[in-house]
Amino acid sequence: MFAVFMQVKAANLYFYGHKLKVLMSRNVIIAVILLLAGSVIIFRSFSSDITTYATFGLASGGSRVKVVGTLAKDKPMVYDPEKAHDLFTFYMKDNDGNVRQVVLHKPKPQDFEMSEQIVVTGKLKGEVFDAEEILMKCPSKYKNEEIAVKDRKG
Repeated sequence: MFAVFMQVKAANLYFYGHKLKVLMSRNVIIAVILLLAGSVIIFRSFSSDITTYATFGLASGGSRVKVVGTLAKDKPMVYDPEKAHDLFTFYMKDNDGNVRQVVLHKPKPQDFEMSEQIVVTGKLKGEVFDAEEILMKCPSKYKNEEIAVKDRKG
């Protein structure tokens, strides 16, 4: 098989009816193989990052999902950086109204209590959602300015 790569081969290609001779050297073959391998690696890395959106009710089965919801402010939040700086637990209400405890294995995000909406990515393990990532939608700092402008116009 190694001898195949060492030889120079000629291949006939047709372009708009004209016969073209292309030399298939070892370098061209290796370059094509590397391009194909790179394409497969890139495709697999992008396809593995695809996560579906679900609610806590649909998140069973141990599959990785994203859940959108809000902070359940009537439930406790626990973060003690002296004991475990990368462990934060809180309760979240999803868009269907289901409330679950969320365990985030990262430090508590700054201004977490002010978030309007939360998106957690992870897996539901029993009654607890084990989060790997969190995204927060914080209130706009321009919201009060927008209300003031509307009051002046209207």
